[in-house]
Amino acid sequence: MNNDFENQPIAWTPTPDVIERAQLTKFMRQVGVSTWDGLYQFSIRDVEKFTEEVLKFLDIKFDPPYEKLLDISDGVEFPKWFQRRNADTVRNPPEQADKSVRVPTAGLNITEMCLDRWQTDEMKDQPAVIWEGEDGLETTLSYSQLLSEVAKCAEGLRAKGLSKGNAIGIHMPMIPETVIVLLAINRIGGIAVPVFSGYGVEAIVSRMNAVGAKVIFTCPNFTRRGKPALSTPVGIIAAGKCPTVETVFLVAAKSKPRPPKMGELSEHTRELLEKYRAMSDEEKAEYHREQKVESEHQREEVFVHLRELGASETKIDEIRQQMETKTSGTGSVSFGVYDISKRLIDRPYRINHWQQLLDEVEVAPTALSVEPTSAEDPLIILYTSGTTGKPKGIVHTHASFPIKAAQDMAFGTDVGKGTRISWYTDIGWMMGPWLIYGALINGATICIYDGAPDYPTPDRMWEFCAKHKVEVLGISPTLIRSLASHDESVSGSDRVSSPHVSKGRPEYKAPYHRHDLSALRILASTGEPWNPAPWWWLFEKVGNSKLPIINYSGGTEISGGILMGNPLLPIKPCSFPAPCPGMDVDILDDDGQSVPPGKVGELVIKQPWIGMARGFWQEKERYLETYWSRFKNIWVHGDWAMRDADGHWFILGRSDDTLKVAGKRVGPAEIESLLVAHPLVVEAAVIGVPDEIKGTAMVAFCVLSEPPAVAGGLTQPADNLSSRPQLQPPATAGGSDRRTASKTLALQSELKALVARGMGKPLAPSKIHFVSGLPKTRNAKIMRRVIRSAYLGEDAGDLSALENPNSIEEIKRSKQ
Repeated sequence: MNNDFENQPIAWTPTPDVIERAQLTKFMRQVGVSTWDGLYQFSIRDVEKFTEEVLKFLDIKFDPPYEKLLDISDGVEFPKWFQRRNADTVRNPPEQADKSVRVPTAGLNITEMCLDRWQTDEMKDQPAVIWEGEDGLETTLSYSQLLSEVAKCAEGLRAKGLSKGNAIGIHMPMIPETVIVLLAINRIGGIAVPVFSGYGVEAIVSRMNAVGAKVIFTCPNFTRRGKPALSTPVGIIAAGKCPTVETVFLVAAKSKPRPPKMGELSEHTRELLEKYRAMSDEEKAEYHREQKVESEHQREEVFVHLRELGASETKIDEIRQQMETKTSGTGSVSFGVYDISKRLIDRPYRINHWQQLLDEVEVAPTALSVEPTSAEDPLIILYTSGTTGKPKGIVHTHASFPIKAAQDMAFGTDVGKGTRISWYTDIGWMMGPWLIYGALINGATICIYDGAPDYPTPDRMWEFCAKHKVEVLGISPTLIRSLASHDESVSGSDRVSSPHVSKGRPEYKAPYHRHDLSALRILASTGEPWNPAPWWWLFEKVGNSKLPIINYSGGTEISGGILMGNPLLPIKPCSFPAPCPGMDVDILDDDGQSVPPGKVGELVIKQPWIGMARGFWQEKERYLETYWSRFKNIWVHGDWAMRDADGHWFILGRSDDTLKVAGKRVGPAEIESLLVAHPLVVEAAVIGVPDEIKGTAMVAFCVLSEPPAVAGGLTQPADNLSSRPQLQPPATAGGSDRRTASKTLALQSELKALVARGMGKPLAPSKIHFVSGLPKTRNAKIMRRVIRSAYLGEDAGDLSALENPNSIEEIKRSKQ
């Protein structure tokens, strides 16, 4: 495996003042070491002692306290943490360890460490959350205000009959209410199950059904680029497909869609009319059926908005009855929507509005009660995808994910009391909860920007950072490539390479130079490997060659990082100067031996750590197979890695088939299952290929039951007419080849739309190719590695296990 990272120069070296102010320096003084090497060796020589020192540094209090921090007598795969001898004073640990004898553990509800302890004269009025939407709306919550809102929400949940151990879904964008909901669920001892705000219905349903969620919080009408982010209220629809869901809480978006301009509206109408005229009678009939379904969705959204305006359920029922009695077969009714018999949901559930939840209870200071929970009670289930099978539900506890997040945030990105940290992320990806727990445990300020980072102008992200004096900015390589393109695409005489004013022209300022970014002192990134060009752009242009880029890599299962930069170590482009403290990391070859510098191998972890996943939700064997089956007592993470001669680490990509698209991990099986749900698709395989913007783009290969020319055009309804596949009138020239090409394009577009509806638009394949067969082994396992190599023109390696080697040539031709 080749790489371009050896012999890279040092790009950034810490100054004495940076080292002196660092949280990591304070920790080193606490434990009595003077060098980084000394600290790291201490952290892996005695993991238990190191973890105790981290708990002391973060001032984490347990009630009752633990008597034994770490016990691996039952195996390193399921270490026992925070043990006590007296079983009567504590709760049971989470079920996912699947042990026949449950071990009592110390008491901890992490929300007290996030909120209650900061209600001092020094801290209670400090900002805990600063939020801004893409349209400029702002909200700030102090630590005292955040505690009050969380307590209200928690009491509201209790009033609805929710309690400890209940799984509660969160399908929301990054708004203040998302922070409140997450902490309120934890405060009553519930298990939070956040999902990506851009997911489609089926992706939400599979996760909620797996955990038996009783409630879903959803925001059905948030915006991106001034337009609705979701074409339908997917959270509401998903709830109707989840037998255990009893209540849906609707949270109103803060940013509203901008109304279309007259020119845009008329142009859109003309496009619809032209497409409609080109349809056959059968396609027109299908379109009308589709519009009826869409109108029902719209009607339900009307009721949502009526509730937001304070309408009672009695009044809404009255309006609903009026609409039903006025329905004609094809005509429109009140509110300008079509009506059909109610088919929006499959099962009944209650709908409550967010404000109703808060207003139904009055919370006095004495009522700010916290559910007593064990340190090892489940706190959150974060879903990540694998290469085969359904998504993996990663279980974390009150003392695992939050403490590891806070540790990495303090030591790696130098966050302490009052630090303003922003990370462009989503609650459904691990960095969303990581940001919330980590910042609040450290007494920092969470700065959230919710919206497109380059809308309405390319400098939107930099404007946000300047306005709110962001000190630490976390951003993905994919986003940097996108933002850099705005700078590089400046045309002609407007582009200048050095500060000067051209004769007769005003000085051009790049987007990052239009605002005062002097508060920024650390840039950080995670989600995917870097390539050098965007790294240097961020370092030199935005950071003015003075700010470190703290590279961070680990995973949902890790609760944070395996490798991470820090303020004490020099940094090379795209590199990780060292492992995170407490992570006993190595790179092994196929025989389990450490590889020398310059050689690529599997990234592994050789000892337990505080943030280690407590297993997969109700899937013990799958957890063991995924991480512990390769080498005895060693966690194999699934990344290719390398160390250079100077000891700097580099991540070179996934060693399994899991994909990371724009920093979001997704398993091929999830996409493939949606594709094969189409009646024409017999088999499907999805691979990841390099992409200049996303980092990785998905390409799908489908085997059809019959060619598109025979199958005809559309067989599934699209979301709406404007997003329908390319429909063209019958060809008058070019014969059957032209008609076949048209139908092929239509089917490809239809399948992309099918995946977009199920997983969300960001996770739809970039390309879809139709092939007669997929490379398989003799036991029918699809060889994605071989598909990817053939598609990219690389050496596919040993093909002796393939049952149908001729399929490779067809895949090679598909890219031509």
